[in-house]
Amino acid sequence: MPDVRIASAQGKWILLTTVLGSSMALLDSTVVNVALPRIGDDLNASLSALQWTINAYMLTLAGLILLGGSLGDHYGRRKIFVLGVVWFAAASLMCGLAPTDAILIAARALQGIGGALLTPGSLALIQASFHPDDRARAVGLWSGFGGIGAAVGPFLGGWLVDGPGWRWVFLLNVPLALLCVPIALRHVPESADGRAHGRFDVLGAVLGALALGLVTYALIEAGTASLLAVAGVAAGVAFVYVEKRRQDPMLPLDMFASRQFTALNVVTLCVYGAFGGYFFLTALQLQVVAGYSALAAGTALLPTTALMLLFSARSGALADRIGPRIPLTVGPLLCAAAMLLMLRVGEHANYLTDVLPAVLLQGLGMVTLVAPLTASVLASVDTTRAGIASGINNAAARAASLIAVAALPLLAGMGPEAYRSATAFNAAFDRAMPICAGVLVVGAALAFALVRRPAPDCRHPECRTHGCITAPPLEAGRRPDLQAGGG
Repeated sequence: MPDVRIASAQGKWILLTTVLGSSMALLDSTVVNVALPRIGDDLNASLSALQWTINAYMLTLAGLILLGGSLGDHYGRRKIFVLGVVWFAAASLMCGLAPTDAILIAARALQGIGGALLTPGSLALIQASFHPDDRARAVGLWSGFGGIGAAVGPFLGGWLVDGPGWRWVFLLNVPLALLCVPIALRHVPESADGRAHGRFDVLGAVLGALALGLVTYALIEAGTASLLAVAGVAAGVAFVYVEKRRQDPMLPLDMFASRQFTALNVVTLCVYGAFGGYFFLTALQLQVVAGYSALAAGTALLPTTALMLLFSARSGALADRIGPRIPLTVGPLLCAAAMLLMLRVGEHANYLTDVLPAVLLQGLGMVTLVAPLTASVLASVDTTRAGIASGINNAAARAASLIAVAALPLLAGMGPEAYRSATAFNAAFDRAMPICAGVLVVGAALAFALVRRPAPDCRHPECRTHGCITAPPLEAGRRPDLQAGGG
C-alpha cells in the first residue's frame, strides 16, 4: 500500500513533479492557438497547415492516451512518465526549430505521443504514491495547480509570441522537462501493477488513430481526398471489429451497454466538438479581424478559465444536489448563446462591450456543465471501471475537437488563405459560430432527453477543481488495494 504523506518532503516533490509534467501538456493545449497567425506568416503556411498544427497533436494524443496508462501499469509508472516528459520535450524542441510547416506538423504529432504517455502518467503517480488518506487532497492540488497552468497558458503564449517569437511557445517545454526529470528520478518511487498482463491493444490504437487521421485529412483537404474518407470509415469499422473480438481491448465496447454512459459520451462529442472549433477560430478572429496582438488575444480568453477554476467545485456540489440533467442541459445552451454573442466581434472590436460578455458567458456555461459531466460519466459505470470510463470520455472530447477543427472551416467556406484577409475570415467566422451553437443545442437536447440522476452511492470525482478548456479531467481508477483505506 502506498504510504507517502502529502505533508512530507517526498510528498511535495511528487506533487511538484506531476504538476510540472502535466503543465507541459496543459500549457501546450492552450498556447498554440494564440500563436497560429504568426506561425502562418513566418512559415508561409496555408489555413490547412494551421489546422494540422493543432490536429496532428490532437490526433496522436486522442488515439494513444488510453494505451499510455496501460504501458505505465505494466512497465512502471515513473518510467513511462519520464519517457513521456523527455519525448514531449524533444518533440517541442523539434517544433521550435522547425524550418517548414511540414516539419512542424510532424513534430506536433510526435508531441502528442509524448502527451499520451505523460498525461495519464502524472495522475497514476499520485494514485500509486500517496497514502489513501491523502490521495484525494493530492489529486485536488494536482488538478488545481494544473488548472492555473492552463489559465496562464494563453497569456504566456501571447507574451512569448509578441516578444521573443512563436518558437518559444514550444521551446519553453525544454527547461520545464530539464527541471521535472531529475526530480522524478530522485524523489518519485517506481510502481507498477503486478497484475498487468503486458498484452497491449496496439492494433486497436493504430486502427483508431488511422481512422481519425484519414477522416481528418479528408475534411481538411476536401475535394481531393474522397477515397481517404472511405478508407477512414473502413478503418473505423475495423477498429470496432478488433475491439469487439479482443479479450483485453483498449476500448471495452461492453461499457456502451450502459445507456447513460453512451448518452454522456454523445453529449461530450457535441460539447467538446463545438468548443474545439470555437477556441481555434476565436484566437484567429481576435488577431486577424479585431486587430488584437497575440498577448491581447490570449489575455482576452482568460476569464473563461478563471471562472472554471473558481467555481467548478461548487458546480459539482450543486449537481450532486439537483442531479446532472439540468446542468448538462443549461450549460451547453449558455455556451451556445456565448458563441452567438461572439458575432459582435468584428473589426476594431471593443473588449469590454463586444468580447468580454461572450467570454464570461462561455465561462459560465463551461462551469455549469464540465464538473457534472465528469461526475455523471463516473457514476454511469461500475466503480472498478471508473478510470477507463474517464479515459474514454477524455479521448472522445479530444477526438471531437480534432474533427471540429478539420470540418468547421470547410462548413464555413474558408479558403486556404482565408486567415490572411480580415474581410474573408470575418465572413466565414460569422457562418461558423452559429454552426457551433447549433451543435451545442443538439447536445443540450440529448442531455435533457437521455441523462438521468445517478444512484446516491456512486463514486464522485477527485478532480473537483478544473481549468482545462480542451477536455474533461482525467480520473484514476480506484485500485482494489486502496478501496478499504478510503482512497
